[in-house]
Amino acid sequence: MSIKVSNYERFLAEYSNREAAIALLKQYRPYLEMLPSLRRPEKSIITIPLPLIRILAPKSIVENGFSTTPPPKTIALPCDLAILMCDPEWQIKLGAEILIFIHRPDEDFSDLLMRWRNSQISLNQNYEWLMPLHEEHIFSEIAEKVCPLFIIFEQTPPHIRRGLEGAYLPYLLQQPSIEVLQEVSETMLE
Repeated sequence: MSIKVSNYERFLAEYSNREAAIALLKQYRPYLEMLPSLRRPEKSIITIPLPLIRILAPKSIVENGFSTTPPPKTIALPCDLAILMCDPEWQIKLGAEILIFIHRPDEDFSDLLMRWRNSQISLNQNYEWLMPLHEEHIFSEIAEKVCPLFIIFEQTPPHIRRGLEGAYLPYLLQQPSIEVLQEVSETMLE
């Protein structure tokens, strides 16, 4: 049985919300402990669905005796959601960044793992996040640490779970909520 597009879309939309992202982190304690403030967790994270980063060019390139600075390049990360830590008082991005990878319909283990590897390559450069409009004022420098978290489902093939375990990559098994199951059954009745 394969992953349904509705499951993927539902979880992507759900985890884009700060409260739901915090609930997700509560399921994996090592990442929950990265929050700068457990008293004000909703002000301690920024969620960016389908995130973009701007690759900043090196200082300057000397070519034919002329010094030029190439323009920054904007790219989409192949993860589904970025969770950035933020100081609730100073409104600056801090420390670790968590990248969420939701198992997509018809995605095999190598594809899922390659999305993480490509994210690592992109974030191994001088970059800055393209922040959501309401968070543009937050200074976003390079992370101290980039951490992955994989979301899989009951329908995810067992070899993907074994692969994640073998690669020592953290994952959470999620089940569709009652609302998703009701939506699917209503769609089938139409």
